[in-house]
Amino acid sequence: MSGARLSRRRFMKMGAIGAGGLLLACCGTCCGVARLADRFFDVGLTGTRLQSRIPLPREFENPLPIPPVLRPVRRDSDTDYYRVVQMPASVEILPGSRTEIWGYNGMFPGPTIRATSGRKVVVTHQNRLPIPTVVHLHGGKTPPEHDGYPTDLVLPSGQSHIHQLEGHSLRVIGHGEYSYEYPNQQPAATLWYHDHRMDFTGPQVYRGLAGFYLLTDDQERSLPLPSEDRDIPLMICDRSFDEDGSLMYPSVDPSLMGQPGVVNEYMDGVLGDVILVNGVPWPYMNVSRVRYRFRVLNASNARRYRLVLDPPPPEGYSFTQIGSDVGLLESPVRLHKLEIAPAERYDLIVDFSAYQSGDVITLRNELGNGKTALVMQFRVSGKADEYSQIPSRLSEIERLAASDALVRRRFVFARGVARNSSHTSVAPVAMWTINGQPFDPMRIDADVELGATEIWRITTNVHHPVHLHLAHFQVLSRNGGPPGPYDAGWKDTVDMGQGDTVEILARFDGYKGKYVFHCHNLEHEDMAMMGNIRVS
Repeated sequence: MSGARLSRRRFMKMGAIGAGGLLLACCGTCCGVARLADRFFDVGLTGTRLQSRIPLPREFENPLPIPPVLRPVRRDSDTDYYRVVQMPASVEILPGSRTEIWGYNGMFPGPTIRATSGRKVVVTHQNRLPIPTVVHLHGGKTPPEHDGYPTDLVLPSGQSHIHQLEGHSLRVIGHGEYSYEYPNQQPAATLWYHDHRMDFTGPQVYRGLAGFYLLTDDQERSLPLPSEDRDIPLMICDRSFDEDGSLMYPSVDPSLMGQPGVVNEYMDGVLGDVILVNGVPWPYMNVSRVRYRFRVLNASNARRYRLVLDPPPPEGYSFTQIGSDVGLLESPVRLHKLEIAPAERYDLIVDFSAYQSGDVITLRNELGNGKTALVMQFRVSGKADEYSQIPSRLSEIERLAASDALVRRRFVFARGVARNSSHTSVAPVAMWTINGQPFDPMRIDADVELGATEIWRITTNVHHPVHLHLAHFQVLSRNGGPPGPYDAGWKDTVDMGQGDTVEILARFDGYKGKYVFHCHNLEHEDMAMMGNIRVS
């Protein structure tokens, strides 16, 4: 192993985080981040595009699929029980080619779980993959043993120990399977579940381990919003493909059982050149001249999107936002365009009655170039019965204030260089760090009281979508001013640009235990940009 590709685990064992080591946090210029633009094929992004080796399909030739809703295997008075098998599968993503994925029930996206607030869900995941897995319900208020802490591994069926992965703080919680329990003590929201294994979240999500988890409640059901076949989940992500149709990903160790991380060229983030929506490249959807609800999820590893309708409606706004990451807004927000970072969700209404029958509308990405500037297409047919409305009042939201917070913390998300003074032969190692430190499962970075509200002041050097487990938050300020146009409501992930400083009001209620917070650029997360929260 060369010094330039020293793994995080080996780096930790060498004591670089302890007394014998030195970590030098640095700004983008000293680490070469300012030179990222030289490698961009896309604009406004942190990452490097991975060019496919297979001819890419034409856009808008395949219909948009809707992920199937998973049925419980049984129910009792207060709980729904599900079984999911994590398994390889050969699927057709690019027309005429077969692609091996790792999917929940062999599907990408995985099946949708529809849950009800206040009613418990138990999902037993069986691991038939060749690697350990971890499942995180993103946006869920979940007890720590079921939250998907990155070192809590479920081993493959038939595997009784971790093999070569023995090392830093790894813990086996399941041999072949594990049952994750979700209390669902939270309002209606568009959540999602995905793999969260330490060091390997990026490649395992990239191979297909992601699905929707849609939580509803009585308040949401009482609203006259579009429903049934007009309530559409949209998982948007980017991937690249090899000449045989297989997924391309620049892992240092493609087996995902040895050295973690990506090759140095892609440690800023992996950008694919094929845009998938619900697992299909550049699909189309037939719509009637009525309102539709779209639950938009950015499931990309690193790519951000700025979504616009082309052409826009003749009058008014393209989108009406009704929900954010973890629930409905207090009142609708009208938007001409939408910026969405990895892991963020936006609940949108699009009113196609503003268009004429026969119109074709393209959902475009202003942060893309060439084919990555296209997402999907809507084809407008005739008029249908309109039963939906957009209420002026959607929900009651408790508004947090700075005076609610008794503790303030500051976190700097930036690239750093690790150097160990007792190993002078080892070259400095570039890593993504929080407050100048790479992730250590044994170190607590924020010790908080259960039920407390805190102000976190977060500063970034390049784009970092910052995600907190357990705690939901509201954006208090952005760069010294008011929250931005996409910051409304309760969130679990905040999009931050180069040099941004954002203050959030985070409430740590629900459960005691250890949780993580991290960048949701998955290459940054895997390369150590993660910290620990202890709630007590």
